[in-house]
Amino acid sequence: MSNYIDGFVFPLPQIYVEEYKQVAEKVAEIWKEYGAIDYFEFVGDDMVLEGVKSFMETMGSNPGEVIVFGWVVFPSKEIRDLANEKVPMDPRMTELVAPLINPDRLIFDASRMAYGGFRPIVQTKID
Repeated sequence: MSNYIDGFVFPLPQIYVEEYKQVAEKVAEIWKEYGAIDYFEFVGDDMVLEGVKSFMETMGSNPGEVIVFGWVVFPSKEIRDLANEKVPMDPRMTELVAPLINPDRLIFDASRMAYGGFRPIVQTKID
């Protein structure tokens, strides 16, 4: 069990989901160039379970926002650490992300994102 993942969750205005998706698909390819073996992003659909705090509540989402939950899989923490150094410096990332963080039309607000690196404790694959 040597894989390592970076996980993240954040609110996103519903009206920008398709625009965000187009950027995320390109971003995923860049992460793979730097060593990621899988890249996943999902949009919240069934967000309420009685007796537990929802992602929407935890993230302080506003009306008109959805929750994006994602993770990037790396073959090791070392490869992940190198990717985390190199990806932000890739000029394609700056170009792709700039329209999402424009203060006049803020689509992605990193200050509202929860993020962390995770080592495995259980890893099973159903064939």
